[in-house]
Parts: sequence; structure tokens; C-alpha cells
Amino acid sequence: QVQLVESGGGLVQAGGSLRLSCVASGSIISINAMAWYRQAPGSQRELVARVISSDSTNYADFVKGRFTISRDNAKNTVYLQMNSLKPEDTAVYYCNADIEPARVHRALVFWGQGTQVTVSS
Repeated sequence: QVQLVESGGGLVQAGGSLRLSCVASGSIISINAMAWYRQAPGSQRELVARVISSDSTNYADFVKGRFTISRDNAKNTVYLQMNSLKPEDTAVYYCNADIEPARVHRALVFWGQGTQVTVSS
């Protein structure tokens, strides 16, 4: 059973920083892309950042220069370093990954349960 578990959310003042982590566990053959999405109340879920390798990352325009995505393949973990946080960054942040589980022979999309990030003004 593959699962993604996020951690690191919380309450922070505007201008502050948080670091989110997401660990993939279970019977995993390989992990391709890993990403962070977010969803604010009343809004659709949107892509924040995606990483395939250290040389292959992409970011939403609204976080460029403030957020950094990275991954540790040995730990099946993806991180999101969030700096210069703004109140409009308040949302539930979800981890997403394309994972080939054991005995499945194809990649499936997995989601974490989400972690709340609240930025006060």
C-alpha cells in the first residue's frame, strides 16, 4: 500500500518561512515526478511546483523566487521550502507523486492528505 504523508504546515506571519516535507512509503518500484499543489477555500486546486530531477523543476508564477522544491530520492521525500510567505499563500498544501507500485507495472498518481499553511498579516 503506497501512501504519501505530508508534514511541516502551520501558522506563520507574513514574511516568514516554512518547510514542507512529504514522504512516500510502501512497496515502491520507482517514483517519477513529485509535486506540491495547494487549495484555498473556495478555489480550485492549483500546481505550486514540480520536480523530476534537480535539473528539471517548474514553478507557478506566483511562487517563483520565493519557493524552492527539492527531493531526496534515497528517502523518497520531496520538500517545499517556502520563504517570504504572503497571506495569499494560505491554503491546504497537497503532495502529489507519480509512483509505480510493486506488481502494478505502470505509474499511478498518488496524493497526500494535505497540510494546512496559514499566513497571518
